[in-house]
Amino acid sequence: MILVRAGEHSTALVTDELVGSREIVVKSVGPQVASVRGISGATILGDGRIVIILDMGALVRSEWRRARPKRRCGRPATSASSRWWWTTRSPCGAVTQRLLERNGMRVLTAKDGVEAMALLQDHVPDVILLDIEMPRMDGYEVAAHVRNDPRLADVPLIMITSRVGEKHRARAIELGVDDYLGKPYQESQLLDAIEPLVLARRRQPL
Repeated sequence: MILVRAGEHSTALVTDELVGSREIVVKSVGPQVASVRGISGATILGDGRIVIILDMGALVRSEWRRARPKRRCGRPATSASSRWWWTTRSPCGAVTQRLLERNGMRVLTAKDGVEAMALLQDHVPDVILLDIEMPRMDGYEVAAHVRNDPRLADVPLIMITSRVGEKHRARAIELGVDDYLGKPYQESQLLDAIEPLVLARRRQPL
């Protein structure tokens, strides 16, 4: 039996056998497999076998969401009402969008920073996901505009980028970015970063 913890939720898993632990290289899977809830990738073992990698954190969270009783009044549950933003020109933006949608989140996308700022004129999302490298207006500029806009100043910002150097991270934090994830990242890392930021914002008085 294996105990898995995801945020404040814990689940016990029954396994037939424990083989051990080993270092692996996580490879992306095709869209047919990626659309299946709880699969984060695959790897090839030394003997040539292909092994699917499960995202246990996502599975635990999704099961708890399904078990959660429906609310009759008050504020909707986070998984049903959140609007998530992903602003990037990178192909992994589509992967991230599918991940969030599989976890019950609504996603609005922008192809670059200028389009993101135009969309933000009409919408106030629950969280904004940014890449540094975007055409016309990069992630730093978008973060600065968001933090200087009274309507958006308290919206959580998460930056996801291949620039993992300390100077890039320090500049992002200085601009008011709440979390900074380097690529590649595990799907559970992103979900674990989003949830507490959104919940903390929703607890703020209106």
